[in-house]
Amino acid sequence: MQYQNIITIKPGKRGDKPCIRGMRITVYDVLSYLAFGMTYEEVFDDFPYLTQEDILACLSYGADREPL
Repeated sequence: MQYQNIITIKPGKRGDKPCIRGMRITVYDVLSYLAFGMTYEEVFDDFPYLTQEDILACLSYGADREPL
């Protein structure tokens, strides 16, 4: 998945962490929710402005950062 247009890093925003579409929710936030057992549907309920593409972008971004 091409996440470059979804995951953004803006100086000064959320400690320069990668965020979703310039919003204040970080990739780490989303990955943490999923890791602790939240379903996509639960994430969408809590953050209705997120899309499935946003979550897939977070997963792709995380996978690219993890050494194999």
